[in-house]
Amino acid sequence: MTNDTVGDRAAPARRALGAVLAASLIGLFILPIVALFLYAGYGNIANAAGSAGFRTALYFTLLASGIAVCFGILLGVPLGYILARYRFPGRSIVESIVLVPVMIPHLIVGIALLVLFAPTNPFGAWVAGLGIPIFDAVGGVVLVMVYVGASYVVLTSELAFRSVDTEAIEAARSLGASPTEAFVTVTLPQAFRGIVTGSLLMWARGVSEIGGFLILAYAIYPSFPYGGPVTNTASVYIYNLYSTAGVQAAAGASALLVLAALAVFVVVRFFDRTGMAWTKVGWFA
Repeated sequence: MTNDTVGDRAAPARRALGAVLAASLIGLFILPIVALFLYAGYGNIANAAGSAGFRTALYFTLLASGIAVCFGILLGVPLGYILARYRFPGRSIVESIVLVPVMIPHLIVGIALLVLFAPTNPFGAWVAGLGIPIFDAVGGVVLVMVYVGASYVVLTSELAFRSVDTEAIEAARSLGASPTEAFVTVTLPQAFRGIVTGSLLMWARGVSEIGGFLILAYAIYPSFPYGGPVTNTASVYIYNLYSTAGVQAAAGASALLVLAALAVFVVVRFFDRTGMAWTKVGWFA
């Protein structure tokens, strides 16, 4: 009996094992969500949907997370490009710094930002002097979201830029394209899928954040561009609901937040599958 024959006989067992392991992980992902919806029930979900307080918190969270993602792209994509294309002293230190927000507990993030932006701190006093509200304001929420999520934009952008076909760039340059034109017409379209993926990961991380908000921006007072009323982020709102109204009420609001997040990913998939993405290859593999 040859090794090829043994291998062919073992293939079904390997596939079955792979299917079981994959199904186990998928089950772990989906079963808690199913349990959440079943426990909440239609009544609690409808009550949350009809709550002006929750709708305001959800609107504010979507607004702040959108602003944060814009900052994450503006700051993270150039850094990802630099890390992908250039070798310089201290590069490994910079890459390690990028990973810091991913590794440390986010409650500590809130405490560290609180200390940094406190009015008694020279830097905090300088920011306050510029008229930028941080504590219990839009600025604080966006700051936390950028801190905990921008790493994903940097990391995925770096991987995306590394995977760009250098021969295509050289071909564009040989045809007379300037470095900027080659970047816009060749590099960026090929890396766009990774940038969008990182942006979605950052958005999801910001929406799900709570630790930093509890320290830096527990209640949100009106400040540009949010006109009021006083509210919380959706995660803090649900936490307060759990503390005051019980698990079922919190489960209803949690189910709605899950639906809102799922809707965003479904829309992205729709644009991808219908060929409406910016690149012909789509946003995802």
